[in-house]
Amino acid sequence: MEYLIVALGAAAGGFVQGLSGFAFGLTAMSLWAWTLEPRLAASLTLFGSLVGQIIAAVRVRRGFDARALLPFLAGGLLGIPLGVAILPYLDMRLFKLVFGAFLLLWCPAMLFAPRLPAVRWGGRAADGAAGVIGGAMSGIGGFSGAVPTLWCTLRGLPKDRQRSVIQNFNLTILAATMLVYLGTGAVSADTVPMFAIVAAAVLVPVLLGSRLYRHLDEAAFRRIVLTLLTLSGVAMLVSGLRMG
Repeated sequence: MEYLIVALGAAAGGFVQGLSGFAFGLTAMSLWAWTLEPRLAASLTLFGSLVGQIIAAVRVRRGFDARALLPFLAGGLLGIPLGVAILPYLDMRLFKLVFGAFLLLWCPAMLFAPRLPAVRWGGRAADGAAGVIGGAMSGIGGFSGAVPTLWCTLRGLPKDRQRSVIQNFNLTILAATMLVYLGTGAVSADTVPMFAIVAAAVLVPVLLGSRLYRHLDEAAFRRIVLTLLTLSGVAMLVSGLRMG
């Protein structure tokens, strides 16, 4: 039963990630959080997200803009050790409750107010700051995509450019975080069979999601991203409440 739940969570997460470029963890953890030990669930989320990003990056390559991506990457790589450093001192329950509430309030407001003006201030420094937060949240628990995705949406980036930035940001940051996990012994030999199940279950759903993405217009992609971020807020709130 545990293997089946791992496979189902990975398949659902892979499809959503292929469709949107992020949110593997949100989707998979909606199943895994109720049955898997938290440390195992975190490792599987990180691994599944990384595998899905690799596949999706091969399938969807439109809109690549190195100039737009680099500030996010530079900030993200700086943020990973920051997140790992503060993790032992962080009240994870409070973190999930506060950040979950923010997403739950802000993203629906953007969803129902599609004509809000795009944010133009801050330039590359603000993009880098969003990357730092994303990198730190990856070090804390693999939540790399939420803040950079929200910031790109606030920027009003075209869907292909936004997809490219988030996809390549997540790919790089998740790979770096996985190296940190391996170096600190957070991934043990006992997780290898589970990793194999996740890798096999992700493959086809990611391809299907990537194929569907190609048929989305700008408005539909924006709605999907904001809806997924809202659901991410719900998931964080539920997880935080369960920790109480």
